[in-house]
Amino acid sequence: MTMNIFKEDKEVVSTDSLKAKILPYRQQEKILDKWLIKRLDTVLPKVMKRSGIDTWVVACKEYNEDPMLKSLVPCAMMTARRLTILVFHLEGDKVKRMALTRPGVGLDGFYEAVWTNPKGSDWQDKDKLMPFDSNTYENGSAPETQLECLLRILKECAPQKIGLDFSDTFAFADGLSHSLYQDIYEILDDDLRSKITSAEDICVGFLETRIQEEMDAYNGIMQIAHTMIGEAFSSKVVIPGVTTNDDVKYWMLQKVTDLGLTPWFDFEVSVRRAHIGEVEGEVVIEPGDILHCDVGLKYLNLCTDTQENAYVLKIDEEDAPQELKEVMRTVNRLQDITISFFKEGRSGNEILKLAREKAIAEGIKPCIYTHPIGYHGHGAGPTIGLWDMQGGVPGGGDYKMYNDTAYSLELSCKCDVASWGIELTFGAETDVLFTGDKVYYLYKRQDSFHLIK
Repeated sequence: MTMNIFKEDKEVVSTDSLKAKILPYRQQEKILDKWLIKRLDTVLPKVMKRSGIDTWVVACKEYNEDPMLKSLVPCAMMTARRLTILVFHLEGDKVKRMALTRPGVGLDGFYEAVWTNPKGSDWQDKDKLMPFDSNTYENGSAPETQLECLLRILKECAPQKIGLDFSDTFAFADGLSHSLYQDIYEILDDDLRSKITSAEDICVGFLETRIQEEMDAYNGIMQIAHTMIGEAFSSKVVIPGVTTNDDVKYWMLQKVTDLGLTPWFDFEVSVRRAHIGEVEGEVVIEPGDILHCDVGLKYLNLCTDTQENAYVLKIDEEDAPQELKEVMRTVNRLQDITISFFKEGRSGNEILKLAREKAIAEGIKPCIYTHPIGYHGHGAGPTIGLWDMQGGVPGGGDYKMYNDTAYSLELSCKCDVASWGIELTFGAETDVLFTGDKVYYLYKRQDSFHLIK
């Protein structure tokens, strides 16, 4: 491993012991900025070459940021500044990175400043740059605007294709506002206009691809999620007959914020009960119940998404009933079937179809809704089913799988549980890494119930 932020603990019984492993903000910033440079130097040339686009323009305004912006700028630049324009030009195996923005916004060392106002302005002389009573210089010439600079840079690049962030399929690649698109289009000549194309393949490819350092750290980040759930689903938190499912949910939300991390969606803890199935709303937890959670946190710009299950033991029980353990094994088998069809170049819809066919042939009643994960919880990359679209997902499901990507292996199956008198819908979710044409569970997956006494 090139970087290992976490020690390789086999089991951690308390989230308190993880607190020391959460790095201070300053150290996190150093790591993320270092990763950014490597991503811009290695991932971006690869995905631009793969897309066939040699020049990429990312433009957005403060408070209406392009979803791509945060993945392209250092931590110090938390938002766009007024109008921010970044231009990337592929030159052989390298990408020239240019910033068409004002100085002092945190991009120094990451981008070449190319908006220098060659008509005579001086950034350090604000009075000369923008006289109080006039927007012209002493010689009568106005400063170069950012859009004029963009036109100049594009002509210097002589691009074959100009990628802009608009897409019907991926929200991540649809961040160019209508007004900015019009402004850019209007300043270009006919030749440059004819070269405009969607940059969605660059956007998705850059967001989904993990460098080695990120892959190394992801295992430890998932350790946090699994450990927190294990503590929540224990007698440390749950008192049967007293504690509610919402009590457990808010314990985990509070724990995440106490650790200095960020929940990326509202957590869920639900109850499944014999002869009823899922119980709606907030309810007191009783012996014999199954607790199910859906939890997602973010650390070092990487998201987790995890669903696990606990069984609340009755007074005369030492383990979960055999019928329920069989249900767990069925879900584990569905996980194995699904990842067995992960293959570079295979679309999400193809993986979905193959996995469902094999599962059904084995007598499983599957529902597969696996999604990419990374900078976003529902991340960029191929969608492998949605819970209400088991026949395939147009657009996102047609995108092909690549190596060095991560996925939230989310799915469920329906199983008859005779002692409960119902067909139980039982879900599980854990994160996996696809690299070197192989699939790896990040930290671990759940293969037995958490037991609450």
